[in-house]
Amino acid sequence: MAAPCSKLGCVVDIETDRLIMRRWQASDLEPFAALNADPVVMEHFPAVLTRRESDALVARIEAGFDERGYGLWALETKADATMIGFCGLELQTFPAPFTPAVEVGWRLAHHAWGHGYASEAARAAIAFAFDEVHLDEVVSMTAVSNVRSQRVMERIGMTRDHGADFMHPKVPAGSPLRPHVLYRLHRRDRR
Repeated sequence: MAAPCSKLGCVVDIETDRLIMRRWQASDLEPFAALNADPVVMEHFPAVLTRRESDALVARIEAGFDERGYGLWALETKADATMIGFCGLELQTFPAPFTPAVEVGWRLAHHAWGHGYASEAARAAIAFAFDEVHLDEVVSMTAVSNVRSQRVMERIGMTRDHGADFMHPKVPAGSPLRPHVLYRLHRRDRR
């Protein structure tokens, strides 16, 4: 499933039935900026991103691949080679009782919602986390109001840790997006 590159745990591509999860290309910057500027896609984030902020995010993602050997892969559909967003693994180190932790996360263009792409890609990212990076646990988190992402977390076998729900320190105080839920999946509980 994964083709290793020079760094332990680093891959060029991960393929699922319908998706290619790959490193970022210059041609991804424009469609990624468009989805980051879409208020529907960014509803559960503090703000939409400017083109500069979106491009900087891609640069940070790519640096993470180089540093850790994993990251948030660009998602491309096999059917038409359309870049639809990202999915993958991100090391979280912000102050919280459960950090540092590796999070499985995703962000897809609105037109790609409702097709099962997030679940399909997240399952592949989790398999990579356990089989290639040899993690014991993966977490996922989102704003309490983001029920769609919580459903994805449940579909991929994660369990909500009610006792670990938290106020996200990177979200401004008073924001309705600050309360976050935490989901976990331990290697032993993997389906």
